[in-house]
Amino acid sequence: MKSSDDGAMMSIGEIARRFGLPTHVLRHWESMGLLTPARIRADRRRYDRDHLYRVAMILRAKEAGFSLAEIREVISTPDPEARRDILRRRHAELTRRVAQARSSLHLIECALDCDHEDFTGCAHFQRMLAEKIGA
Repeated sequence: MKSSDDGAMMSIGEIARRFGLPTHVLRHWESMGLLTPARIRADRRRYDRDHLYRVAMILRAKEAGFSLAEIREVISTPDPEARRDILRRRHAELTRRVAQARSSLHLIECALDCDHEDFTGCAHFQRMLAEKIGA
């Protein structure tokens, strides 16, 4: 069998295994208009290299918090400005989530470095939480 890296068509099972997904996920994405595999004899789905990039993009977008409907809108919108509006909204939300994660990571690092029996009573740790309690 030819390698999928040389342009050969791949089955739904091959694509699913490559990304660690159940095949029903790819079928669902197809029903939502996110994927459009070619069809061959007996109506079998066949995917090419471009589909690999599409699946990878969908997975990344989901990691960034996009809903499947938002992903469909982004990839199907012919108007670049409409697409940018969607992406700007998600960018702002993702930026906020990254800032929260960094703050939480800093708090965990502070607790890891604290030798107090009850680190929540540590003055340094409490200063880090002051904004959360309105102090």
